[in-house]
Amino acid sequence: MIRVFIGYDEREAGAFSVLSYSIHQRATQPVSITPVMLDQLKPAGLYWREANALASTDFSFSRFLTPYLCGFQGWAIFTDNDMLVRDDIAKLWALRDERFAVQVVKHHHVPKEETKFLGRVQTKYEKKNWSSVMLMNCAKCTTLTPDYVNNASGLELHQFKWLASDDLIGELPARWNHLVGYDAYREDAALVHFTSGGPYFAEYEKCDYAQDWFDEQKRMNNVTQREKAAKTA
Repeated sequence: MIRVFIGYDEREAGAFSVLSYSIHQRATQPVSITPVMLDQLKPAGLYWREANALASTDFSFSRFLTPYLCGFQGWAIFTDNDMLVRDDIAKLWALRDERFAVQVVKHHHVPKEETKFLGRVQTKYEKKNWSSVMLMNCAKCTTLTPDYVNNASGLELHQFKWLASDDLIGELPARWNHLVGYDAYREDAALVHFTSGGPYFAEYEKCDYAQDWFDEQKRMNNVTQREKAAKTA
């Protein structure tokens, strides 16, 4: 079973649904998708951080609970929700390497803008966007307990200072976290990341891969309508 955890933010609930659909439609192996959702984590006593003005999404820090939610066993994939998968997620899963605690696309990303979608602050730091797609070897991520995740600084978490060494960070092919608007368009992008703002916002509705996202949304909605029609027939 491929375990995928997707960050959930109520302001982008539709993006979560389209991303989930895009994963399932192309997967050649069974996939379990779990939303990393504060409304579930907080009542369970797993998340109690104060709201942070620099946190651009609800899952900015809660993403690091993924290994704990897996009982620190096996592997899991975490992704942000402002993404679209254009290839078989099993190909990403097949890249698991026991030498590493986490595998990421090692971007050299220095955004020029000060704000992004919904007026959120565009923070700049070393290893920017590395944590937006993580292939996690949960047994090697045992530092990420709820106590640690709730008390560590944002930079400690996102710069992987919870690892003994950067040697434990493996590198994924760039096509598995393609930054729309920063990386040059490539036809073989397997996972596109609308990091500045998704096409579901008017300002970005003509960005690269926007039509792919709208086509995926349309296919998803058509399935929903067919299911409704079948139930009422």
